[in-house]
Amino acid sequence: MPSRTLLSTLSAELIGTFLFIAIGGAAVISDAQTGGAVGLLGVSLTFGLAVAAMGTAFGPISGAHFNPAVTVALWLVGKIRTVEGVRYIAVQSAGAVLAGLALKLAFGGFDGEPSVYGFASGATPLPSMGPGTPLLIGIEAVLTAVVVYAVLLAAADARAPQIGALYVGGAVTACMLAGSALSGASMNPARWFGPALVYGDLSYALIYVAGPLIGAVAAALTVRYLYAER
Repeated sequence: MPSRTLLSTLSAELIGTFLFIAIGGAAVISDAQTGGAVGLLGVSLTFGLAVAAMGTAFGPISGAHFNPAVTVALWLVGKIRTVEGVRYIAVQSAGAVLAGLALKLAFGGFDGEPSVYGFASGATPLPSMGPGTPLLIGIEAVLTAVVVYAVLLAAADARAPQIGALYVGGAVTACMLAGSALSGASMNPARWFGPALVYGDLSYALIYVAGPLIGAVAAALTVRYLYAER
């Protein structure tokens, strides 16, 4: 039977991932429903503040990864064991799918009629039609690297301040403002996967899985070999 500590950490990752994707996704769909009243700034702040709040709440319990790319980065710098990383990614993916289902239920996606849920593509991040796939992967990699640096050096590092989750939320907000019009600024394979699976369009998997993982690996390796605690 799983230990209480294991149940606590995995449930924290599940709930935290679910809530930040559901709340952020609701902002995306509400923006479509209100004809842009929420705006890019509002959507970006919603995601950033949700990450900051959930990170502050669940950080002492699970580390508040909520992102497979962050988990991979923490594994590369030795902050988490392989088996723990696999478990984290599994529950993050499950939380993301539950968030996608909640968004579909809340915004009429199960009704079989045209709905704002469909108009907003189920809150799935979508790339601009301008840049090609290699450039979009690069954009996602750079944006994710910014977030991962914030996690590794401003939150997970022993030298980091106790308000590291706020800096991570700020990094998410800034990157969404910078990259949403280009790549959709997912920076998180789970953030893309859950809503995309429920919506039924996994066609951009290469961009939203490879991009964040490349950025996370690059950031983690530089932290490990250049900036790690001595």
